[in-house]
Amino acid sequence: MCNPTRRLRAALAGLCMLLSACGHQLAAWDAGKLVVIVPEATQGAAAEFERELAQLFAAQLHATLEAVPMPQDEVGAALRKHEAHLAAASLRSEAGIAALRFGPVYQNVRELVVCRRNGKPPKKLADLAGMKLAAAAGSAQEVALREAQKKLPSLQWQARNGSTAQNLLAEVAGGALDCAAANELQLADARNYHPGLAAALDIAPPSKLAWGFPGDADPGLLKQTQIFFARIRQDGTLRRLLDRYYGHSERLDTVDAATFISRSGTVLPHYRHLFEEAAALTGEDWRLLAALAYQESQWDPLATSSTNVRGMMMLTEDTADRMKVSNRLDARESILAGARYLALLKEQMPDRIPEPDRTWLALAAYNQGYGHLEDARILSSRAGLNPDSWADVKKWMPLLNQPGHYETLKHGYARGGEAVILVESIRSYHDMLKRLEPDRAPADSDTISYRLIEPIKRLMR
Repeated sequence: MCNPTRRLRAALAGLCMLLSACGHQLAAWDAGKLVVIVPEATQGAAAEFERELAQLFAAQLHATLEAVPMPQDEVGAALRKHEAHLAAASLRSEAGIAALRFGPVYQNVRELVVCRRNGKPPKKLADLAGMKLAAAAGSAQEVALREAQKKLPSLQWQARNGSTAQNLLAEVAGGALDCAAANELQLADARNYHPGLAAALDIAPPSKLAWGFPGDADPGLLKQTQIFFARIRQDGTLRRLLDRYYGHSERLDTVDAATFISRSGTVLPHYRHLFEEAAALTGEDWRLLAALAYQESQWDPLATSSTNVRGMMMLTEDTADRMKVSNRLDARESILAGARYLALLKEQMPDRIPEPDRTWLALAAYNQGYGHLEDARILSSRAGLNPDSWADVKKWMPLLNQPGHYETLKHGYARGGEAVILVESIRSYHDMLKRLEPDRAPADSDTISYRLIEPIKRLMR
């Protein structure tokens, strides 16, 4: 049966084409507003990544961005009807979609058939005969399947309208489907929640993702797109954005992820109100603070290491004294102090460093100390990279344990690789908590009524 919302949308579109009083012509892209189709928020990191790219492009054009979230199976038709100037929607550019043009390739991803580990995985596409396989309708994965079908006409699958790869992979994990089509990034994310998933085989050559345009798109807009991607590729912006949204996706192994999810349901509820209190004090996301605490202690308030860092947030004696902590093994004291210390580290950084790099760099400093972070930033600068970008700094931080590097720096030897592991793991845990614990008002909002009024630097006094 036709989806009522989809049916209504189609009816209105047809009516607007017939009645001139109802429709409005899309203004030229250089008239001050750029209309861009983007993935729906349910697409997760891909939606956030594409929206940020579109925002940067609109800024280059000195235009206001109008982002239009849309299911992937409707993108091609919308472009052909000139409902938008372009689609930043992770499209498979080599597909030759009728009446569309494509911009420069900005990402290459493998398209996979994903099945359960404990089943009998297909070794070739022909082995899928008789298996329940599904793909999100209109997705790059379905386009790849259609290409494969040209060589193997017997290949069949369910094309799911309004679904996502994440939904389908959950069905595979639950046994409702034998296999699903997903790309390597979607699989890496899904494994955090469904560790029994495995890539069985590649559907087709990797997708070369690009923006889509109407077939008669203005050459001036296409030229600006070429200039935009050449610039962000040359200055490192594209690489940093890819790292921001996807660089940590394979940090955790399946045991780590499964243990984290289990403890999120059993241990975290006992301490959540303390993380929310610390968030109210510092302005940080409580889920980030909880992710940091898990990486440090697995939410054990009595944790102690061989180097005498202790407590829920694993504070050193010096840091505890600095934050005026009387008992590092008191969960509330530890969480509040760790949150304030993270805020202090962020406050110390140059104002020009943007989020989220500011947070990732501060987390590295939390682990190794602000001085060692500065040394790693110096190494990045010497290499001609951006010292304000975590994607660049994390390449050089592990080298702080090599004499040829640390002997030339002010703060000497450090286990910089440990800081990189910590930050990337926290990024993964934070992403998982954002899905497991969506935004809501704090449970004890009546009791958390204050905010940090004094500048954080006063905590140093």
